[in-house]
Amino acid sequence: MSSLADNTSANVAAAKAGAEDTIRRGPPVEVVRYGVGKRINHWVTAISLILLLLSGLAMFHPSLFFLTELFGGGQMTRWIHPWIGIVLFFSFFILFAQLWKLNLPNRDDVKWASQIGDVIGGHEERLPELGKYNAGQKFIFWGMAALIIVLIATGIMAWEQYFGLLTSIPTQRVALLVHSLAAVAIILVFILHVYAAIWTRGTISAMTRGTVTGGWAWRHHRKWFKDMAGRGRIDPAE
Repeated sequence: MSSLADNTSANVAAAKAGAEDTIRRGPPVEVVRYGVGKRINHWVTAISLILLLLSGLAMFHPSLFFLTELFGGGQMTRWIHPWIGIVLFFSFFILFAQLWKLNLPNRDDVKWASQIGDVIGGHEERLPELGKYNAGQKFIFWGMAALIIVLIATGIMAWEQYFGLLTSIPTQRVALLVHSLAAVAIILVFILHVYAAIWTRGTISAMTRGTVTGGWAWRHHRKWFKDMAGRGRIDPAE
């Protein structure tokens, strides 16, 4: 009984302090979806990816060389691109270490994916109750993880300044081809991520203010909302 009371007290204290995965009574009711650390981490990752996209395209084709002016010229673009890649790698995998368990697939994800028509059509009442992430979000998470690993590995193989003597020219050529294909794939995944965030109203505030409305949580991630309520992660009434 003492342990249960201690857990309840800890959950109430966490909710009162505005910790992540807690409900604020309002009005209006709000749910703290992400803390400050995760939001900063997310935006560092996003900005790094955008900078890599621009600098990578600048080196990809002569018609896009004008983009090097954003980075101080061709030589500076070539120098800074791999270092931004290093930032992306570590930034994303800090997030990965915190979120991978929540993104493990389950049976609800299979049913959600099989009813994608209801998702697009806005008939979410027909879908299973979901935890913090749905199948689409999990696809983006694991897709990003896999592609970033491919990009960092092939990027290092082609990074002549530091690793040129460790890889042969034919190997570097293959690495650059795979790197380019992975870059195109991650751009498509990134576009899908941004589109989904805009399309699902109320999502962007999760990564700007850290909160979503109670109605948003109930509609899109009801199992997550119920779990917080069941564990008493609700700020106490005044």
